[in-house]
Amino acid sequence: MHTVDTTFRITFSQEQYKNATKYIEDMKKHPGRVFWIGKENKSDDELILSHIAHRILSGFYNSYDGWYGSSVILDMSNKQTNGDSKI
Repeated sequence: MHTVDTTFRITFSQEQYKNATKYIEDMKKHPGRVFWIGKENKSDDELILSHIAHRILSGFYNSYDGWYGSSVILDMSNKQTNGDSKI
């Protein structure tokens, strides 16, 4: 199986940031949720930005509108790895 490390540069609105902030604040009320696995030592800002990226990339994956991706994904770089890289 091939493994690739991919880095995206995305853009987002202030509204998306506010919504992600609300989501993270709500998740803090539920420390036992699967959401927290692997995120124990992340800062609020890391969690917020990660949530925004997840929503944008999930939306792009589920959308067949090419304009959507080109409007929010500004850059993408890829490199093949040997599969043991931890991101």
